[in-house]
Amino acid sequence: MTAPTLEIHLSDDDLTSALRADARHGLTADPKWLPPKWFYDARGSELFERITELPEYYPTRTERALLERVVGEIARVAQAEVLVELGAGSAVKTRLLLSALTAEGPLKTYVPQDVSSSALRAAADEIAAEFPGLAVHGVVSDFTDTLHNLPGGGRRMIAFLGGTIGNLVPAERAEFLGSIYQVLEPGEQLLLGAGLVIDPAVLVPAYDDAAGVTAEFNRNVLHVLNSRLDADFAPDKFEHIALWDAEHEWIEMRLAATEDMTVHVRNLDLTVRFAAGEQMRTEISAKFRVDGLSTELDAAGFRTERVWTDPDDRFALVLAARE
Repeated sequence: MTAPTLEIHLSDDDLTSALRADARHGLTADPKWLPPKWFYDARGSELFERITELPEYYPTRTERALLERVVGEIARVAQAEVLVELGAGSAVKTRLLLSALTAEGPLKTYVPQDVSSSALRAAADEIAAEFPGLAVHGVVSDFTDTLHNLPGGGRRMIAFLGGTIGNLVPAERAEFLGSIYQVLEPGEQLLLGAGLVIDPAVLVPAYDDAAGVTAEFNRNVLHVLNSRLDADFAPDKFEHIALWDAEHEWIEMRLAATEDMTVHVRNLDLTVRFAAGEQMRTEISAKFRVDGLSTELDAAGFRTERVWTDPDDRFALVLAARE
């Protein structure tokens, strides 16, 4: 077995600088907002893993079941030599892709990307042990602005799964897909996982579960600001809200102040005031229609090759190639 390698383009200092910038920008905006990527410290990641096991939260198990069903076809069509996975995390679903790509095609290298060096190293070690013939080269970076750091060479397929594309607003999606287009060579591919527009009666509870795990996950961003930026938020004084925006076709998660309060973010020398009932957006999770996905990919320069959906049309996997 060849030992996995790790290429680091994002340090803890870089992450802190990014958090400082996002927090200052979002907390001084009207209305206030924070980016969802700051949910994910160790506690946030653990809470999200619990969310994926909840009965209301269908996206993870739906995508996995769909991937299990079509992964062989994906591998036969893609014939990838290099699999790049953005936001790899623990790389659980990746094993399905790696097994199929090594069985059906010429896969030689796996390139997981994530912001967490510890999570990435652990996943890389596990994958290298499970697939001893595969070269594993991890990249610690932020996929939103460091795609140019991804290694080239070999026929690549970039996988962006989990419906994470939905956390970006339309302008951000266009920029992101355009960036992927720029780093791929003609004929190389993108495998995109995206949640589809479904009945809000099913959709909303997935982001507002009866056990309150998602509420605690939402409030975790305040714990992160407290620990990383020496803020004094009282997370239990914020109410979790999840609502369906039919116009934009996305779920919004918000935190609402339950009373007037003043918060100090000492690391930023910033004082933030909340009125009782004031809401702060912490995440959007856009849902898509298949033709809309193809339109966005076409606009970025991709050609949609295959689309697979689950039997209930709740989730889609799209394989697109750079023209």
